[in-house]
This record gives sequence, structure tokens and C-alpha cells, in this order.
Amino acid sequence: MMRHGLSRPSFLLALLAGTSLMSVGPAQAAPSVERGEYLARAADCEACHTVPGGVPFAGGRAFPVPGMGVIYAPNITPDPDHGIGKWTDDEFVRSVREGVSPGWKHLYPAMPYPAYARMSVDEVKDIRAWLATVPPSANTPSPNHLKFPFSIRAMMVGWNLLNGPASSYPDDPQKSAEWNRGRYLVEGPGHCADCHSPRTLTYGLSADRAFAGTVVNGLRAYNISPDKSSGIGGWSDEALAQYLSTGHADGHGTASADMAEVISFSLHYLTPADIHAMVVYLHDLKPQSSDDAASPPRKPAAGDDTLPQATKGARLFASTCAGCHLPDGSGRQSPFANIIGSRTLSADGGRNLVRIIMNGSTLTTASGNQIMPGFAGGNLSQRDLNDIAAFVMTHFTEATPSEDKLNAAAKGP
Repeated sequence: MMRHGLSRPSFLLALLAGTSLMSVGPAQAAPSVERGEYLARAADCEACHTVPGGVPFAGGRAFPVPGMGVIYAPNITPDPDHGIGKWTDDEFVRSVREGVSPGWKHLYPAMPYPAYARMSVDEVKDIRAWLATVPPSANTPSPNHLKFPFSIRAMMVGWNLLNGPASSYPDDPQKSAEWNRGRYLVEGPGHCADCHSPRTLTYGLSADRAFAGTVVNGLRAYNISPDKSSGIGGWSDEALAQYLSTGHADGHGTASADMAEVISFSLHYLTPADIHAMVVYLHDLKPQSSDDAASPPRKPAAGDDTLPQATKGARLFASTCAGCHLPDGSGRQSPFANIIGSRTLSADGGRNLVRIIMNGSTLTTASGNQIMPGFAGGNLSQRDLNDIAAFVMTHFTEATPSEDKLNAAAKGP
């Protein structure tokens, strides 16, 4: 590099400043805006950097971290004062792949930069090129509210030494091209483990229990390892691909809450080939057993006159839920209302079930938004909602509801 006219003092100053020195060589290709959009979708940037119903990428979404406080997503629109408009490409790359934004501001792992490090420098520059085309916003997100000592960003230096970031890795020659592509998407931009793997004492991702499921935002992110009883080992390739690309698979129900967001903002934009690659990789992971498995399903009879009326939960289900889901769970008009086989009907003591009944869920599909309304704060009491959940668990599955577990789930994290 010295041969290209850079003096020794300048070279040392550049190193101290943390800049990247490039040797003179062939001209680099311009960033691809089209590829950048695809990768930004694969990385699910919009969901995290957008307040529900707010300006896309303008930041401000709150991420409560139990025991630590609340982290707010930053504005990543091209606004020069409130977003990333003044950042250089290298600053953006370092932020995304290393978790260090301009001014040596270390990011918290709510930003999945250890996974994004699996993307190449050029790929991250492509994302930056596309983000430069979205409408700028002057929104200023709230500052983080973190307890001491977590408010000290310099602590992340030590966290990074223990937990990452990782790096892009070469293809495994012993595996197929599909498998390698799937690994890249699942472990890299898709950052699936960030929700579906438990955390260690240092809040790093557990390698020993990878993809075994955990609780995030008060909801169970299910086991997505190929374990046949508590994971996705019983799902066919076709069913899993349908679920990931559309948010619904017959016999497995419909995605809701956080997973519905992933489908809406990210996965439904991916090509069928990439979805299939993810399926190939997920089905080849190490099986992990977990204690949140769904109970065996029942097969209720069809027809309104077959719906039991012996309990309050049954009567409330008949008046509030059966209009869309039907007494046998097969759904009316839309296949997305079909809840037969859904893990949410019984898994983890009904944790997700009662939360979805309370808060509802929206899934964006090719045919428009599929909306499950929330009933919290309306004419039904929390006891009423718990009764509905208890009936659903016994009507559609062999689960035994626990009032204590339903109450705990209703209270949230």
C-alpha cells in the first residue's frame, strides 16, 4: 500500500482511525440496488426498524429486554440528520457486520450483527444502496432506557469477544449447493437463531441448544429443529415451504404475532428456490427435544350443532370465534382461518394461544392482510379469554389447561 503514495504517518493515522485501506486494483462493480432490496427483505430490516403503522425504516420500535431495559430501533432512512444519510459505505458495513456505528458507538445484540456478518461486504453495500432510495424521515427515536451497567456501550467489546460477531464462511464441499444456500439464509440474513435459540448467561446464542425454541417478547418462538415430537421433524418439505412462503400450511395452522411479521416483511419476498434451500438446511439440523411440544390433536365434528355448550369457554367460542374458524377448526372462506394442527392450540401450556386471543395478529399475504382481531380490552374479561383458550385446548387437542399457566401467559414477560 505504501507504493501507491501513502506516507507512513498517513498510514498510521488511517489505522488508528479504523479506516479500511484498499490497494489499487481493478474497478469495483457498482452496488446493486436490486440485490440490496432482496437482501434487506431477507434480513427483515423493515420489521425491526418500523413502528407498527409508522414510516418504514424510520426507527422507534421498542424492544424490551428482560432485566436490562428497553432498546429502541434507530432511524435507517437516508435522512442526513436523523438517519444514516451522512454515513459512508464503510461505516454502514462496520455497523451491520461488526456492530460498531460511527463514533465507536457499539450496538446491542438486539441488532443481529453476529448473523449479518455472514453477509459479504459487497452484499451489505448493496443493502445500503437500496436503503438510500427509501423516503427519508426526520423521526428521532427515543433514547434507550437501560439499567446500569447495561447502559455502558463499551461493555459490548467484551460481549463481542465472547459471542461474536461471526464471519462469512466458505461453502461446505460435503453438502449440496442448496444446503449451503440454506445455511447462508438461515444463519446469515435470516438470523433465525436469534429468536428460535435459547440465550446463554451472557445473552449469547446457545450453540448446544440451537433452534430448540425459547420465549421472546412473552411468546414462544417454537422449536424449529427436525425433532419429530417437539420440532419440525414431522413436517414435509412441501408443508414447511408453504408455511415459510405464505404463512400457512394445512395441518400446521397459520403464522401469527412475531412469526407473522417475519412472513409479511421478509420471507414471502424470497424466491421459491431460496425457500426450498432453507427447508433443506432446517431439516438437516441436529434434532433438539424441548418441553413445549404440542399435545396430540383431536378431530372435532363439523357443523354448528356439534359444538359443545357445557362450559362458558365453549359458549364464548361459539359466539366469538366459530364464525371464522368453524366448530371443527377448518376455517370459513379463507384457508388462513384453518387452525387444525396448529402448535399454538396447545403448545407450552397455551402461552401463545392466550396471547393471540388477547392481542390478535396480522399476516400480509398475496391476497391481502389476514387479520385475527384481538379481544383484550373489549367486552370480554381476561377470565373470559382464558376460558376460550382452555376450551380451544380441550376441544382441538388432548391438552389439560392450567389456569395458572394461562394467567401467567396473559401477564406477559
